[in-house]
Amino acid sequence: MSALSFIVSMSVYCLLLYFFLDYTREKEGFFKWFFIIALLSIPLWFINLHSFFRWAKSFSVLVPICFVSFVRIAANKEGGNKFMQSLKKKWPLWILYFILMLNIAEATKADFEMGNYFNAICGIILCITIPLPTKHWRIGKKDGKFNFSELIADLPLAWCILYVTWNACFVYAENTSFVASSLCILLLPEIWMLSKKRTDLWLMGRIYTLALHILIRSSYDIFTPLMNSAAWWNADVSKYWGLVNLVFHAGYLVYWFFNLRSKDYVLKHSAQATELKLAATAA
Repeated sequence: MSALSFIVSMSVYCLLLYFFLDYTREKEGFFKWFFIIALLSIPLWFINLHSFFRWAKSFSVLVPICFVSFVRIAANKEGGNKFMQSLKKKWPLWILYFILMLNIAEATKADFEMGNYFNAICGIILCITIPLPTKHWRIGKKDGKFNFSELIADLPLAWCILYVTWNACFVYAENTSFVASSLCILLLPEIWMLSKKRTDLWLMGRIYTLALHILIRSSYDIFTPLMNSAAWWNADVSKYWGLVNLVFHAGYLVYWFFNLRSKDYVLKHSAQATELKLAATAA
């Protein structure tokens, strides 16, 4: 395929993804029903999916996205049944946290099986360094103008970028034919969140673009004829890409570890100082 073909097809796909993200952010009726209806496409998956990994990937993305939709709706809804009320608590965010970790773990397992060990270690590092939902995940308030019950996750920009390079390397090794289309769904959330000046929207952008991509790929393969990147394969590129990823991920792990210890140190000594102050006041 010519370079122009890739430029046109990838640009059109990115534009589609951008408008799709805007709709799934703002239109409750759209994001509520779109993925529930999408699950009716399962009979088509028997034609297009030919491995356990692909089936697992499709279910682990499309079923949770329906759950995300109801969590977003429940967060700003008055009343409702007990289940909808319970969705306002922290437990749904913990489920989403483990789903993100599962998504990474699935690809990490495949990386190990392919012998892509450097990149597989990067996947483990990403799992370790995901910020916990206790303080860093929430559903935003809805005002219908600037905020739309978004799924908000305070993931560091560095973590998001490392996720992109790790995932792109995995796809390159697993099935190079889909690298071009995968780059679209990896880079578009970065573009989208920066255009909104909201880095905390990256996770929502990622899960919705991935869900649409998986839905299309599971139902009918439009990517092979439109942006087949199989000719991009090079064994040395795969090997050294994983190695470069590991260097940056390892550096981030060191930074994360000492930054976490520094925060724990500050909190510990702040608590001790408060206790001493209260003791002195009481005396």
